[in-house]
Amino acid sequence: MYKIFLTTLTVIFLTVSCIAIAADNQDLYIGNFSKGKLDNWEVKEFSGKTDYKIVNDRKDSKKRVLKAISNSTASGLFMEKRIDLQKTPYLHWSWRTEKLYSNLDESKKQGDDFVARIYLIIDGGLFFWKTRALNYVWSSSFTQGEAWPNPFTANATMFAVESGTKNLGKWLHYSRNVREDLKKFVGKEVRYIDGIALMTDSDNAGQQATTYYGDIYFSPNP
Repeated sequence: MYKIFLTTLTVIFLTVSCIAIAADNQDLYIGNFSKGKLDNWEVKEFSGKTDYKIVNDRKDSKKRVLKAISNSTASGLFMEKRIDLQKTPYLHWSWRTEKLYSNLDESKKQGDDFVARIYLIIDGGLFFWKTRALNYVWSSSFTQGEAWPNPFTANATMFAVESGTKNLGKWLHYSRNVREDLKKFVGKEVRYIDGIALMTDSDNAGQQATTYYGDIYFSPNP
């Protein structure tokens, strides 16, 4: 499934060109969910459809967030944008999930499901085999800080920014230096990324997940 997703995104990148440029010292919003917006996000379905919709946060009725419900399904939201990491290298996001999957080996194809993931794509252009992806995930089986190759394709790296059950039900906020992460995990300096996606999937696990995503944006500073 994951390899198909990367191939699909590559085809789209070849037909669409959109460059996101942030003004100096300004944040660049990609997912402006708090404003009730899903503009420019496209759904890609692979095995059933994860339900994505803007809702009021259960713990704060004035806060609008993106809710994802997956019942043995796999579909993602992606946005094709070229981001200049020299200007806005820091990625910020937040998420909250209710429970993790049980008895899942995420290093295997049959275990490649995550209650929450956000990933960045570097387009390989006509050389689709050069397309790369870095996934920030909430892992059910790996420990926080661990990284491993995606079982479907060596072109994607999985990185557990969160793991375990201790923070279930809490809003967690993250800030990552994407340029440094790509250098570490992809093995080269990268100035531009070409797309961003998020997905809550459970088709391999055959289980259920409910996850909430807050705004997603890039910034010049942590």
